[in-house]
Amino acid sequence: MNRPMHQALIFDHLRTPRGRGRPDGALHTVTPVSLMAQVLAGLARRNTLPADAVDDVVLGCVAPVGEQGADIARSAALVAGLGQGVAGVQLNRFCGSGLEAVGTAAAKVTAGHADLCMAGGVESMSRVPMGSDGGAWYTDPSVAWATGFVPQGISADLLATLHGHSRERLDALAAQSHTRAAAAWGRGAFDASVLPVVDLLGRTLLGRDETIRAQTTVASMAALRPSFAELGQNVGFDDVALERYPQLGAIEHRHHAGNSSAIVDGAAALLIGDEAAGRRRGLTPRARIVMAVAVGSEPTVM
Repeated sequence: MNRPMHQALIFDHLRTPRGRGRPDGALHTVTPVSLMAQVLAGLARRNTLPADAVDDVVLGCVAPVGEQGADIARSAALVAGLGQGVAGVQLNRFCGSGLEAVGTAAAKVTAGHADLCMAGGVESMSRVPMGSDGGAWYTDPSVAWATGFVPQGISADLLATLHGHSRERLDALAAQSHTRAAAAWGRGAFDASVLPVVDLLGRTLLGRDETIRAQTTVASMAALRPSFAELGQNVGFDDVALERYPQLGAIEHRHHAGNSSAIVDGAAALLIGDEAAGRRRGLTPRARIVMAVAVGSEPTVM
């Protein structure tokens, strides 16, 4: 028997502010389960959803170990007050994990396997540091050599060297990004989509992104040392990259803490369902997901 196809509609989205992923970051004292649970509860609350309205919670998590292990989607859903019948699944596609969770939830809705889902991701990088889950790429040099794997920072420096992006150009783009993000906060662009994180007493710990530096300039970044030179030169990942790109001779390490993606703590989720579910719950769709696709890329140049 053929089931009718459904449209996957996005009804709402919500995220925490991004906290610095360090022990002195504003969200370091908040567990990843609590980060995610606050977002899920916030989505349910502002859409007046009953506890059993959602069929599944699909979450991406790149380091699903320790406090982020044992299917954090299920534990966060229960802590958020969703019904015991609400399922939860955690998945990992590296930095695409949250997006993969959204695609998976949309596929379930489209196929008629679920009417309403919450999908997104969570990472507490101050409490569960990058690389905590191990893996052969990081721990077995023979695997890295055979597959041409290098960490993202080395890949970024490789790309900058290949395409002639100077450090000054990279720094200028980073400074512009900070300026634009600060301006967006100033005009209230994030007011409807960012949920302040609170502690057990309900006191706000962080209400806006902690990693935006409005005063950043090319000059202020000039003193920052490259972040990935030691990893490339002393650990050997430069050799792996140059085996694939011998025409370079050497990799210029031009990325640093000021022009690289931030290490942060945070969580985010979308509310996704079909048209019938939206009508039942009085939800207004904001967008629809037409298609999602995943492809592999070269492990040396991501």
